[in-house]
Amino acid sequence: MASVTISNAVKTYGAIEVLHRISLSAEDGEFVVLVGPSGCGKSTLLRMIAGLESISDGEIGIGGRVVNELEPKERDIAMVFQSYALYPHMSVRDNMAFSLKLARRSRQEIDDAVNRAASILALDPLLDRYPRQLSGGQRQRVAMGRAIVRNPQVFLFDEPLSNLDAKLRVQMRSEIKSLHQRLGATMIYVTHDQMEAMTMADRIVVMRAGNIEQVGSPLEIYDTPANSFVAGFIGSPSMNFISGTIIAGDDGTALEDESGGRWLLPKHASAYLGRRVQLGIRPEHMALAASGIQSTVTSVEPTGAETHAQLQVGSNSLVAVLRDRPDLIIGGEVKVAFDPQRAHIFDQKTGLRLEPSA
Repeated sequence: MASVTISNAVKTYGAIEVLHRISLSAEDGEFVVLVGPSGCGKSTLLRMIAGLESISDGEIGIGGRVVNELEPKERDIAMVFQSYALYPHMSVRDNMAFSLKLARRSRQEIDDAVNRAASILALDPLLDRYPRQLSGGQRQRVAMGRAIVRNPQVFLFDEPLSNLDAKLRVQMRSEIKSLHQRLGATMIYVTHDQMEAMTMADRIVVMRAGNIEQVGSPLEIYDTPANSFVAGFIGSPSMNFISGTIIAGDDGTALEDESGGRWLLPKHASAYLGRRVQLGIRPEHMALAASGIQSTVTSVEPTGAETHAQLQVGSNSLVAVLRDRPDLIIGGEVKVAFDPQRAHIFDQKTGLRLEPSA
């Protein structure tokens, strides 16, 4: 296996620059997930690594060699696409063996590689079937098997689970993560689904509009988002944001919102008195309380294990994820509370996180 390094990578289409000086590395054996909204450039970056898109400026290295001018077949990578791209007239066995036959490998070598991949992916009983006889999840496993038989230095995944139903996506997430652990391979995975990123990655790369917003482990991204965009993108339901000004209150430093409501802030907020900010509170950090903030219930969504309550507090619409099954009535009044020390503060103008040491 090998590391991947990207240095000041730029991609332009005519006069339009869609990737802006991207620098990133994936270490040998690491599982890196590129995540972001549609159009942020994550798939373009992956295709540049694969050689399916040219690089306009900068360098891409795989295994210590610069591959800018190399054809995809010379880069020793394997790519799994959103569409399975299986040959419908070929059996599973022949689909998996096809690239090795093109490379004129020996029959024994091909059989060994196909049988090994089939064993890893539990495809042994399906080797003689055709794609039309397989479920969506089985077809995606065949596509992964076709990549495994090549024994590449790097695996690239471009939203491979997008065509699967919700239950199957959960199962395939687990299978891909398990595959990574068994192979010890370097994998770069693109998705717009932040849940896939959180559950699968060693490191997450959050992208927006052709730029990298933050790189870190899933918990680093979740617990200390670099800015309000990352904070709002990672986490489901999304983080609640309340705009206002930091003031010194009787009970401690607080945020005064647009409608005059006051919200207690973390201790370090006292360094930013008078500053316009956004207070960020994760829905799961809110709870019903006997003495808390008065709110009106506007919507209730029971999910079984949790209840998602939409609340109106002054001019602010918030979501609370409640672990119990409270008896909530739409239009009813409840009080909610949160631990200020678990809240986040972002500069209103720049969106950047305000740190205790700043």
